[in-house]
Amino acid sequence: MLVNKTLHHAYGTEQASTTDNNELKVPKSDNPLIWPVLSLLQSTNQSWKVHHLASELQAKGLMYNLDPLPEKDLFKRNFLLMNALYELQDILIPKQWLQVKAMEIQIFRIIPANADVQHICDGALRDYYLDWANYDASVNVIQEMLESFWSSYQEYIGVNTQLMHQGHALTVFELDDTATDKDIRKQWRKLALKWHPDREQGNAERFREVCEAWQTLRN
Repeated sequence: MLVNKTLHHAYGTEQASTTDNNELKVPKSDNPLIWPVLSLLQSTNQSWKVHHLASELQAKGLMYNLDPLPEKDLFKRNFLLMNALYELQDILIPKQWLQVKAMEIQIFRIIPANADVQHICDGALRDYYLDWANYDASVNVIQEMLESFWSSYQEYIGVNTQLMHQGHALTVFELDDTATDKDIRKQWRKLALKWHPDREQGNAERFREVCEAWQTLRN
C-alpha cells in the first residue's frame, strides 16, 4: 500500500556508494529543485513534459550548466530534475499522487486506483535517480552544486540572506536541541509542504520562515 510507503529511498535513508578512493555519501541538503517543481506542477491542471519543466526552471534562473561537455550537461540536468520529481512523489504520498513519466508529469489530488502498481513498476528507475552515485560526480562537486542552487533559490523565494539563530530555527521547526539530523530533515519536509504557498492552506510568510530555519539547521 502507498500509505505504508515501504519503498522509500529518499535522502533521509542512510545509504552510501563507493568510488575509487572516497566514500560518496548522500548530501545532507535536500535537492533545492523540489519546491520550485512543486510550484510549477501546481500552477496548472495540465501535465508537463520533463524538458518543458527544465526550460521553465532555466528561465527562472534555477537551472545551470552542470558540465562543460554538452551531452554530460544534459544528463546531469535531467538527473537533478528526475531526482527532485521522485523525491517529491515520495513526499506527497499518500495524500496526493505525482505521476512521473517523461512526457506526462502531473499531480493528482485523488490517488489513482493503479498507483500502487505504478509505484512498484517504477521502482528500479526511481532507485536509480535517488542514488547520487549515478550522477557521476564527487561528493564535493555535488555539494557545491547544491549550495549554488540554494543560493539562487533564496532569491527566488525571497529568503533572508542572514542565517537565523539555531535556537530560533529549532523553535520554528517545533524541535529542541536533542533533535537528530533525521528529525530535522523529516520536519523540514513536513513543514515546507504544509506551508508551501501553492498549497491550498499554504502561507508564503510561514514558508519563507521555514526555509530560513532550514538554511541554518541543514549546516
